[in-house]
Amino acid sequence: MNNGVQFAIFSRHASGVSLVLFDSEKADSDYIEIELDPARHRTGDIWHIWVEGIPEGQLYGYRVRGEYNPRAGHRFNENKLLLDPYAKAITGNFRWDLSRARGIVLGAEDEIDSFSMIDSTQHVPRSIVTNGRSDYRKKDLKIAENELIIYEMHVRGFTSHESSGVSAPGTFKGLTEKIPYLKTLGVNAVELLPIQEFDEYENININPLTGENLKNYWGYSTIAFFAPKGSYSSSGSLGEQVAEFREMVRQFNEAGIEVILDVVFNHTHEGDYRGPTLSFRGIDNTIYYILDENRAGYKNFSGCGNTFNCNHPLVRQFILDCLRYWVIEMDIDGFRFDLASILGRDQKGDMLSNPPLIEWIEEDPILRNAKIIAEAWDAGGAYQVGKFPGRWAEWNGRYRDDVRRFWRGDPGFKGLFATRLTGSSDLYQSSSPARSINFITCHDGFTMNDLVSFSHKHNIENGENNRD
Repeated sequence: MNNGVQFAIFSRHASGVSLVLFDSEKADSDYIEIELDPARHRTGDIWHIWVEGIPEGQLYGYRVRGEYNPRAGHRFNENKLLLDPYAKAITGNFRWDLSRARGIVLGAEDEIDSFSMIDSTQHVPRSIVTNGRSDYRKKDLKIAENELIIYEMHVRGFTSHESSGVSAPGTFKGLTEKIPYLKTLGVNAVELLPIQEFDEYENININPLTGENLKNYWGYSTIAFFAPKGSYSSSGSLGEQVAEFREMVRQFNEAGIEVILDVVFNHTHEGDYRGPTLSFRGIDNTIYYILDENRAGYKNFSGCGNTFNCNHPLVRQFILDCLRYWVIEMDIDGFRFDLASILGRDQKGDMLSNPPLIEWIEEDPILRNAKIIAEAWDAGGAYQVGKFPGRWAEWNGRYRDDVRRFWRGDPGFKGLFATRLTGSSDLYQSSSPARSINFITCHDGFTMNDLVSFSHKHNIENGENNRD
């Protein structure tokens, strides 16, 4: 660390920024605040300060001051402790009290314009200073697309049951102990459901059969895009998760198995205006999100309350920085982009004919050898299977649907079933059938057992009245 740390954060519209340094991970830990002097600590839109004597493992956060004017899109609130968007680890192994993190007063008469005075400091995660990577040289596998056999898996779910027989159930380390089993299946790539930090306790639903509080199991609600999830680490969650994740990737690669991450850049955990102010909303709301016409709310092409402003030049740069980090520093072999059609929407939410972010990801020299796989649709009605450009591969949702309909016995699907088995020429005749990721089951929808057992879904226990 060279006896100190350079802290830096982007905010164009802020009037002031403070760096908050904590003594420990305890909720009521003592802390100091260093107010950044714009004359000395601001260069353009970057607020920065060098602090001597900061060690690895230091916990920190930011307070950002500025105009609170929801009708202009600004939601600065210095009462809310904010995560560093570039934090490599956060303290994510506890229950976040998101009611304290809301920037508005829930239930107020003028709720959308209301302003919360509640201090969230003791109730939200903190960023962690981490050191750089080791000198390990990655083993480049470069498995051809037409040879990929991808196993989609949930880090915790794959080994959490005692039948897995691992020493560290539900963790990155636990996955490495299952490598011999995966090799016997012929798997040469694993696609990990979201491992970037999220709040697993955000789900407010109750299981109607058991009465238990449900969790966000899948993780499609990212808040810290550079940070592996602390509770998936067996060695600790105050920065140790970074080293354990790297070791897991190393062991997979040494065994000849690529590691692909499912990444969720279409929205963030902050949700709509009723959601928590944890990072981006409080740093520069008008930059990071696609706002609706009155600027106080959010366009929702993700189905999750907000839409990341992916084709704003600065957000585009953030996403590319993040992808490069996972490739360079964490040795990741590729990415599956959740609701990837959102990456092709402009700053008003309209579809672009030549989306710059999608082209940049494809052509970026650092990402050139990384697998890039699109879930080629979104919740706003865009469906682009067969239409992503260049070397992009795609989840072939039509393959899944047509195989299921044929298996179920729906009339008139023999021809389409044959088309899917022979490379989906109706979709990929002008490109390559190797771009089609053929799958039948995934985390969305039926398990394999249910696929061949039921004609209709019976998903009662998630508390959404079978509507999901």
